[in-house]
Amino acid sequence: MISHASSSLAEFYEDCKQLLAQQPKILLYGLALSSCLVWIIIRLSARHTKNSPRRPTSPDLEKPTSRRETIFKAPERQPGVWTPVDFKRPAASPYPGWDVHKSEPIPYRPFRYGPYHITMGLRTMQWDEWIELDNHYLRYHGDKKRRIEERGDKCCRTAPEAYDGAIELLEELCSYLPQRYPSLFRSTATGIHNLLTHETFDITTRPLPEDPMAMAGRLIQDDLAIMFEKPDGQYYLLAGAILLAGFWRLSDKFGMPLSEIHTSGDVPGFKTKLEKGMMNFFRRVQPANPVLRNNYFLQVDDNLAWSSSIGSEDPVSENDGGTSKQAHGWSSAEKNKAIEHHYFRTERQSLRRLPRSGGVVFTIRTYFEPITKVAEEVGVPGRLASAVRSWGDDVARYKGRERYGEVLLEFLDRKHREQVERGLITEEELESKYPF
Repeated sequence: MISHASSSLAEFYEDCKQLLAQQPKILLYGLALSSCLVWIIIRLSARHTKNSPRRPTSPDLEKPTSRRETIFKAPERQPGVWTPVDFKRPAASPYPGWDVHKSEPIPYRPFRYGPYHITMGLRTMQWDEWIELDNHYLRYHGDKKRRIEERGDKCCRTAPEAYDGAIELLEELCSYLPQRYPSLFRSTATGIHNLLTHETFDITTRPLPEDPMAMAGRLIQDDLAIMFEKPDGQYYLLAGAILLAGFWRLSDKFGMPLSEIHTSGDVPGFKTKLEKGMMNFFRRVQPANPVLRNNYFLQVDDNLAWSSSIGSEDPVSENDGGTSKQAHGWSSAEKNKAIEHHYFRTERQSLRRLPRSGGVVFTIRTYFEPITKVAEEVGVPGRLASAVRSWGDDVARYKGRERYGEVLLEFLDRKHREQVERGLITEEELESKYPF
């Protein structure tokens, strides 16, 4: 076969020599044409590759996002003035194979080996993924319904100037949910019907039968907050359904500007590393550019709605005879409780601007699991232990490490050693699962 190929090449070479001797121009023109065709094919191939859809890479939530991801071109406008935008959210595709009884929560694990970076950690959101529901839906729904009945406007509230924005959010949810989860929700002439709980929501009656944020909160597993810009350029929390926050109360933060919400909560690095970028983001974000971010905490009790280990949700102060807003914190938590009391709490937050009202909506979905369960996942104990140890003093205080760190780290180190001894951990495994 090789000798046959060599003979064929030799014959082709002789033919080319004869053609070049007899008609050199034809051969040269042919070579030039062939070169042009090859160049065109290469260019078209490169363009196709560039435009082909690619599977997104795992976002790095603890490192600064690129300028291309965080900068949104926005038209010039006066602070506090919003002109409605002609934007409509793309219709959502039905979630493939989703089942309210069988679909497990997504295992977000937004921590990594190495140093801890204080950043906003934003990444682009696909519209289909705006709201995540799973087989914990009934538990979350029951907790929210009970807390709305028991606590009222302590956890669900809308300022008069934010009412149109809250209704806009409710309308958006009533449009999105039947598209994305048709086995759970059905659109009606006046709103939406929940096929599981048999609740029907009329969003057309005026006035609405209840606060629009309370209605929105009962539809999904997320907590909700809407920030509105005022003439001073600050964004204020003027509408919220904060029902399962764990560590903070809507009644403490309602009406506050964004900066004060963070400084009053002693958020680490806010003034030095976050405030300027956050204010610029809120000013620029447009309705067509939704984003996501994740965070995580440790908790030493099993209460999803309010972490009772840091104190009562409604402590009574003997000094003022009423409710104290500051009488809770990690200093109240029992130190070094058994590992069975440790829970991993992570939030998936989406941020988007409403096109009609201009309000910036936070959806805050909390995932809550025993640390003993999370630590069974390959690679997670070592990675989480490294992350907890990497916290600076300010982050450690904010996250309460002094109250649980000794017990937690001993447990995580032991689970990591067990995984290494069983051959489950490789060098590649150290990073491959991040952030999920």
